[in-house]
Amino acid sequence: MERRSRPAKLGEEFMGYCLDMSTGDMREVVRLLTAVERTADQERRLGLIREQCMQTDLRLREQGIAFGVSVARALEELIEGVVSTNVCPAYMYAFRHVVASHFSDTTDLGAWSRPSWFFALGDELARYGVPVDLLPGTFLFSGPPLRLPHPGDAFPQIGIFPAQRAAELAGSYEAVLHRLGPDYRDTAARFAELMRFEADEWENAQKLGRTPDTIFFWFR
Repeated sequence: MERRSRPAKLGEEFMGYCLDMSTGDMREVVRLLTAVERTADQERRLGLIREQCMQTDLRLREQGIAFGVSVARALEELIEGVVSTNVCPAYMYAFRHVVASHFSDTTDLGAWSRPSWFFALGDELARYGVPVDLLPGTFLFSGPPLRLPHPGDAFPQIGIFPAQRAAELAGSYEAVLHRLGPDYRDTAARFAELMRFEADEWENAQKLGRTPDTIFFWFR
């Protein structure tokens, strides 16, 4: 199986793509980026996001990674509504920092040597009747809810899924787990477990008047 469920230890040669998940109200993210006049809370959040973007730039420089546009500058361009390039991963990083400031703490879904493996999992699920829009390759790589410059070399990737459909996804996967091959069963079961939890959280949030409408996936 292509999944590696734990981070590589120091000295290990494994190089993979890490997958994280969080949940929140995407409308708040869009409002922050598109506000004509921001509230005091939005300004406070934006200050923290700017700091995080600069820290990401520093970390990338320490790794010898340079983009045509810095992450900090990409954030400002997203706020201004005018981007200076069509291809650059910095905007994905900046958008992810905005999301992180509004969403829950991230859930680590492990590291994967080939993200395309999720399409193989999707083919297996589809064989037993799971709808196309519930397949992992569909929502993990669906992109952000607004137009951003392309990241370039395919990563990082953003995926989103409606929180109100979490129970539907969990049920679809649970119904076919016993029919999946062993290489796919563990991952499908993990997604079913997570989505069942998110479905319960979404129902509880509605009762409390909160609106966590989006499950956010970050593949890097």
